[in-house]
Amino acid sequence: MEVCPVELSLKVLKNKWTIFIIRELLVSKKRFNELKKSLKGVTTKVLVETLKHLEQLNILNRNSNNEFPLKVTYSLTELGKSLKLVLDALSSWACENEEFIKFN
Repeated sequence: MEVCPVELSLKVLKNKWTIFIIRELLVSKKRFNELKKSLKGVTTKVLVETLKHLEQLNILNRNSNNEFPLKVTYSLTELGKSLKLVLDALSSWACENEEFIKFN
């Protein structure tokens, strides 16, 4: 059974926090607390789940120093960096159509 490419993409992107995490990591690698501070409103539970989801999909790398205190940083893989094209396309579409988009 073939999987629809759009459905596959949405399974990767999962929720709005996934897109925001990718956006933040496109700028630079970040530690957990840096991500939490930059993502206003995300809960710790959702952030942990989303980071694990992205790591399992090979979208991001979780790097630790294996010392005390443990220092963990997150960065995008090449596959993760390729999502910049998707975010750029979404941004362009929104800019071109914002006057037509109506929210109630």
